[in-house]
Amino acid sequence: MEIIEDRQPYLIENPNLQGGWEPVHRELVDDQLKVIGKVPEDLNGLYVRNGPSPQFQPQGKYHWFDGDGMLHAVRFERGRVEFRNRWVLTEGLLADRAAGRARLPGLKGRMPTGTLPDDALKNTSNTDVKFHNGKLLSMWYRGGSVYQVDPQTLETLGKLEPDPRLIGLQISAHSRVDERTGEFMFFAYGNKAPYMHYGVVGADGALKTLIPVQLPGPRLPHDMAITKNFSILHDFPLVNSPDALAAGRYSLDFHEHLPSRFAVIPRHGAVEDIRWFEADPRYMLHVLNAWEEVNARGETEIVMLGTPYSMPKQFDGSLDKQRLLFTIGTQGTDYELYQWRFNLATGKTREGVVDDILNTEFPTINGWYQGHRNRYSYNVLMGRMRTLEQPQFAGIAKYDLLLGSATAYHPGLGYWFSEAPFARKDNAVDEDDGYVVGFVFNTHESRSEVWVFDAKLIADGPVAKVILPQRVPNGFHATWVGADSFAA
Repeated sequence: MEIIEDRQPYLIENPNLQGGWEPVHRELVDDQLKVIGKVPEDLNGLYVRNGPSPQFQPQGKYHWFDGDGMLHAVRFERGRVEFRNRWVLTEGLLADRAAGRARLPGLKGRMPTGTLPDDALKNTSNTDVKFHNGKLLSMWYRGGSVYQVDPQTLETLGKLEPDPRLIGLQISAHSRVDERTGEFMFFAYGNKAPYMHYGVVGADGALKTLIPVQLPGPRLPHDMAITKNFSILHDFPLVNSPDALAAGRYSLDFHEHLPSRFAVIPRHGAVEDIRWFEADPRYMLHVLNAWEEVNARGETEIVMLGTPYSMPKQFDGSLDKQRLLFTIGTQGTDYELYQWRFNLATGKTREGVVDDILNTEFPTINGWYQGHRNRYSYNVLMGRMRTLEQPQFAGIAKYDLLLGSATAYHPGLGYWFSEAPFARKDNAVDEDDGYVVGFVFNTHESRSEVWVFDAKLIADGPVAKVILPQRVPNGFHATWVGADSFAA
């Protein structure tokens, strides 16, 4: 085992920094890992997940998104496994290092300026990670500069700003990569008009498209979707309170009288090409997939699936936004698998629940089907929350969208899963020819492990468990990069 960097631990009193969320302070590389079971030899590539690990004692109240981004990666090569982790060297982290302390309050703090400009918060780059143009892209929930990372060493290479038009844009964590074209689609949002932008970076890293998308005011969009020819942006009625913004705080209000709105844009379209579709008021974090489909009348529809919060039963508009958005454990199913259909001929929306039985989130699919109709999705099985800030990622569920069925694996209490992407096996033929790979925090043994599932047989449990040399703090999103992508 090689230790790259070893930082000094600090006193931890905040519950959001304890247990599975407790930071780690070492960057290391280790290829001598114990394996329970057998790592498949046709599993070749890189699993990498982003998440928070604050390097210095946080100021005041702490939220997960305040923690400095740390990438944790496991490389699979012909049955061999290597682990490494590195902090993402953001401008904010480098400034903290120079000061020897955390300098800024987090999402729960009040900014000293009395106002909240788009760039007032520290971009910790701890939320999502994608692979594009031979590099990993690390991104943050609230938006900001995208950081490029070497997939071999996890060394931070600098910002994704090949064009001066990108400087200052608050690019969202949830952007999309089209594996078939190599293009990177993104949206940016903020507190100043027009409140959103949409863009496309080509496979060569050059900015191809950038247009403003006018919203009625500051919102909190989280994800987007793509099809072969279109991108879909979200305008849910979750509004940043103008009074709170003026006071230097974020405070979100859900306006149940406003519709959800979706902008359908040709991938390289212009402002005048944007078409808005309305739907029932909801809020959603994560898209499963979207694609184009011709209905029985010969009309093209955009089909989008995701996992919005389930609406409280007998919702009368009187609930505050926390009870609306975090009804975990009180209203039955907490997330629904949901579908919207946007008819390009009529301008109308059809929508409805696909599954309200299983409680799942963090959907992943075979990346080759991003923007094309897929059959399978692999979601995190959500357990019951102890508090609003302590969710439980309890297992893995596999949806068969063609049959309308699902299978799931839950190992019992004491295991915390991570988002688990699909990894194509060598010479794959079927959509689910491959594996599902993810970190698991084993509280019984107080250790982190990597579990590998046969994607065809999720309910059978993992075929291999790799024991890691140090704990991986609970975190957010992950990606799989096949070995063939490195060779391309």
